[in-house]
Amino acid sequence: MQLTSLLALALAGVAARACPGEEHDHAHEHSRRAFPQTHLTPPSRPLEWGDVNIIHTTDSHGWLLGHQKASFPEPNYSGDFGDFASFVAHMKQIAEEKDVDLLLVDSGDLHDGTGLSDGFPPGGVDAHESNKFILDLPYDVMAIGNHELYIYANTLDMYKNFAPRLKGRYLSSNVNITVLNEHGEAVSVPVGSRFAKFKTRKGRKVTSLGVLFDFTGNDVNTTVQKVEDMVKESWFKEAIKEEPDFFLLVGHMPVREDNWPTVFNAVRAVHPTTPILILGGHTHIRDCLQLDGRSIALESGRYMETVGWLSAKLDRQRGSKKDIAFTRRYLDPNRVTYEYHTRRSNFSFDTLQGRLITQGLNELAKRFDLGALFGTAPQDYTISQAPFPSNNSLLSLFAAQAMPYALTVNNSRASVPNIMITNSGSQRFDVYAGPFTKNDQLTASPFADAFLYIPEVPFSIANQVLPALNNAGANERRELRERALEREREMYARGEVDMRFLKWLEDMDRRSNGPERRAAQNATLGYVTHDDCPGVGDDVLHAPLPFFSTPDFIGSNPPNVTDDTPIDLVFVDFIESQLLEILNGLQSDKKYNTSDVKPYTDVLANAVLGLYAEKYWN
Repeated sequence: MQLTSLLALALAGVAARACPGEEHDHAHEHSRRAFPQTHLTPPSRPLEWGDVNIIHTTDSHGWLLGHQKASFPEPNYSGDFGDFASFVAHMKQIAEEKDVDLLLVDSGDLHDGTGLSDGFPPGGVDAHESNKFILDLPYDVMAIGNHELYIYANTLDMYKNFAPRLKGRYLSSNVNITVLNEHGEAVSVPVGSRFAKFKTRKGRKVTSLGVLFDFTGNDVNTTVQKVEDMVKESWFKEAIKEEPDFFLLVGHMPVREDNWPTVFNAVRAVHPTTPILILGGHTHIRDCLQLDGRSIALESGRYMETVGWLSAKLDRQRGSKKDIAFTRRYLDPNRVTYEYHTRRSNFSFDTLQGRLITQGLNELAKRFDLGALFGTAPQDYTISQAPFPSNNSLLSLFAAQAMPYALTVNNSRASVPNIMITNSGSQRFDVYAGPFTKNDQLTASPFADAFLYIPEVPFSIANQVLPALNNAGANERRELRERALEREREMYARGEVDMRFLKWLEDMDRRSNGPERRAAQNATLGYVTHDDCPGVGDDVLHAPLPFFSTPDFIGSNPPNVTDDTPIDLVFVDFIESQLLEILNGLQSDKKYNTSDVKPYTDVLANAVLGLYAEKYWN
């Protein structure tokens, strides 16, 4: 426990008397998490334990206060990080009673996602404060994610303040940062450690790596080495030379359709039968597969919506070629789940450390003013659970109502007809009925992108840009289809995962007979996982979320003007080069370039919903 004993003693009385944070007026109350007002389905069966067991988190993105909204599936994920800390402590105790190993592992992306990570005051560093609570848990291995690399200051903070606290267990096998050495010279060094070798409580030898996918969106003075080049390095060959009891390959890389086989094959070339446990991440999905009978690869979702469980019954003798008995489970992180698996009641579940973490998180939320109220959302607005366009679609709300209002407030161009375009990926999370706070704004629309415009574009041309961006009617043309695939590969390399996550949701609804399951009304909404590992992976059986496809780009309703009317073509800066290419392909009268592009407003994308809510939700 990283919290000092002095602090623990000072706060123990407070923590025992009341739920942490109950005196503030923010929109999240611990009492609701402790005693859920919504009925939550308990797990379907106990966890299966092996000789080696792992609790896995990944892509938490600052979601440390749990999901606090009343609409399903949010209550499934209502446990906060203090609850999780209590869960881990009890599971460690159970592991000791069973005399087996239990490891706690994370696969990266601690930054960018909620007000706890992103709501810091000017001069602060993203997730610097929220990461302190993660350090309070006894993580055995953590790996770096791409969201640790978009901004150099964040990477430097991880290098200087986070990695050292893990004492060699924060792994960045193929990720470096450039810093000044003691002589004032620029040197490129690993952000964390290249690898780790350690023994478990039961004395098992472990060799661990922390691998990032081939990410290209990193900031200057950070370096990501391709995975195929990493496995050729002399340090890598030296690290895997000695045979451990098992390899623990952790990394921010999906277990499917990426480079885990490259790492796996490099290890297998030296150790054909040694157990290999892979813990992946990045695409935000629940997934599992086996590359052979003596290995398993698990990916455990996103946003503290999933806690992964992995168990392995290892052989007594080395050199065995028998298949290993593995199990995996995807847990819904809430107190009902945690209490069920730890055999605790609501009154015996909380540990002192857990209560202190919850209290600290609520105090941080208060310090960042995350409960500041913009207005009250009259209903749920979702990204993919409602058709687009529709009254329940967040993308419709943002493009057709919020942007046209927020971007023209105090804007001298407000009277000029316009079309406004942004990418649908600008909306990262659903907006639910009830208080819409600073935290909700940062959660739903976190990207601080600017808006630009090109003046005096003929309406007839401007009105074709959005359909062209979405490749409407062009899929038959091979060159456009290939260009779209290439752009998708480029976006994936830069860290974009929406296309994978949304495809997963679509497959889930289709494969699970979603409409029929929901109509039966005998299960709450949640994830229904189909993976390639034996048995049922989900800890709680749900009806799948409804899914409706959405375009890559969204826009405001076109103005009612004649074709030759000059209008402002407004767009988010993120898509500037793509839009210019499209615009020049639609007409030949003028060759548009960056000199034609001007700033449209000082309002950034992450402020749009808040401005709209202040005006229309009060």
